[in-house]
Amino acid sequence: MMSFRWEDARFRRLAFLALALVMVFLIVHEIFGEHGYLALRHRRRELETLQQQVKQLQEENKKLEEEIKALKSDPKAIEKLAREQMKLAHPGEIIYVLPEKQSKPEATAKK
Repeated sequence: MMSFRWEDARFRRLAFLALALVMVFLIVHEIFGEHGYLALRHRRRELETLQQQVKQLQEENKKLEEEIKALKSDPKAIEKLAREQMKLAHPGEIIYVLPEKQSKPEATAKK
């Protein structure tokens, strides 16, 4: 039977190697693991993107609420909407509708 003593150089090297391997495994796991550093960075970027989207939607919601309020109480807002969307005009007015700008045509693929 073999006995291990701390004074034995082979035992110390083996213990050091085992400790080094465990440390390397833990470091790799901490960086690349499911809850590691890279996953944390990815989730933070996701969170920032979602927070920006929430802020943008809140601003859009606020504008729409103001528009609804104006359409319920302001006759000028109703008139403006009717003129823009339904092309309505007062008697004697002429409405000119310009064609919308077309996007640049895409180049055809060469065969």
